Amino acid sequence: MGAFCLRWLLVWQCFLIPVWGLDFYKAAVYEHPTVLRLNLTIPSTREGALRLMQKNLDKYQEQVHEASKQVLYQLSCMARNGNMYLIANMGERQACELSDPQCPADGRYQFNTNVVFDAEGTLIAKYQKWKLFRIEIYYNKPKTVQHVIFNTPFAGKFGIFTCFDILFYEPAVSLIEHYGVKQIVFPTAWMNKLPLLSAIEFHQAFASAFGINLLAANQHHPEYNMTGSGIYTPLGFPYYYNAKSSEGKLLVAKVPIITSIKDHSPEHSKSQGTSAFLQRNSHNELSVLQQQKVGVKLEQTDPLKHPTLSHMDNPGDTFHASMMSDNYTFIPLTGVQGNHQVCSNNLCCHVAYEHANTPSNLYALGAYDGHHRVNGSRYLQVCALVKCAGSKYDTCGQGVTNATDIIDFKLWGNFSTRYIFPEILASEMKLYRADSRGWDNNDFYMTKKGMSAGLVTAALYGRWYEKDNLSK
Repeated sequence: MGAFCLRWLLVWQCFLIPVWGLDFYKAAVYEHPTVLRLNLTIPSTREGALRLMQKNLDKYQEQVHEASKQVLYQLSCMARNGNMYLIANMGERQACELSDPQCPADGRYQFNTNVVFDAEGTLIAKYQKWKLFRIEIYYNKPKTVQHVIFNTPFAGKFGIFTCFDILFYEPAVSLIEHYGVKQIVFPTAWMNKLPLLSAIEFHQAFASAFGINLLAANQHHPEYNMTGSGIYTPLGFPYYYNAKSSEGKLLVAKVPIITSIKDHSPEHSKSQGTSAFLQRNSHNELSVLQQQKVGVKLEQTDPLKHPTLSHMDNPGDTFHASMMSDNYTFIPLTGVQGNHQVCSNNLCCHVAYEHANTPSNLYALGAYDGHHRVNGSRYLQVCALVKCAGSKYDTCGQGVTNATDIIDFKLWGNFSTRYIFPEILASEMKLYRADSRGWDNNDFYMTKKGMSAGLVTAALYGRWYEKDNLSK
């Protein structure tokens, strides 16, 4: 590649390609079907893990060759002196003294590690995963959390962390807030969990919440619900989700070089107003109070205004159902349009909505304010509008991927945390970005209108990091 003026970054199965003299670079992520153990329920030995690592390195080498050919094809007219940055995820073996009380019996640590090589092939950085998932019993946790940043001549500094790390303050949010990192490289082996934590759904929401570039390369193993990669940026988010094919996928996109995250962080100040949809879709007592508070005037010609409706729709029709292993409080959505509220502990969630046609599916608004104690303890505040899996209330909260109902909505809640990730997932795993979102006094809201696919999930997924390890 020495004859081309490009820089590449191969991240596990992810590439980064700058274009000199412009305010963007090109990036590509490759969703790779890695070589796994035959039986994931049986823990691997350390020797067996090393053998699998070598098989995957052989596949990485093949993919580097294929990627270099694509660069020649697309950007040959700009080519001069091309180079490649490479990031690979692998098991790291590190000798330790038996006098170390934490040293394993075989005298070595094993870490889930990302290694970073520059265009000259020099090892310039490595990161050892901090938040290990429950099945990573053959890896050791490093003694301290690592904030790893590496610099590139074409787009400045990048941060890096791995998979489960993204759900916690350390190291994920800390890299962004304390080190000003605007671009994150994110190798992952993400097992999708609907309706709130599919890979593309949450990773796009994370990037959107902070206004950063997140280059996410997942492994591709649909048999384990493991698929979904993307290049998530403030300008767009090409992504790949395929639970049927056994083949990997290469995505390529322009990525803006972000110079500031001030206006995109969760600390961004209150919103400056409400959208036209919010104004015209606020037609009952609660909405009128909300609009009086922000100075919005209702017009008598509003087609959705119902002067006779002076109370919350069905205020007592709440029920409980399990969603993502947590006990959510739900209220069903009834009718073509409406306005509902449901509360859990200190969090009250609201939705104002309008169906494009006669509803054909059951939807419910759910609220959860409490600890999630699966795979560690983390504190959540969630407002979620979800399509139920069936016509009965006990199916609400189950994962679904298809829907036919087109719904315009405003979703909001009185969150106690500023870390809120906006998710909109439509039929056949299609992502949407909110039309507007932000703070309105003490409420965080988002709106969406005019979707072309049926709504599956709209959620404000809040993380109250300070309460993660506190007991109720």
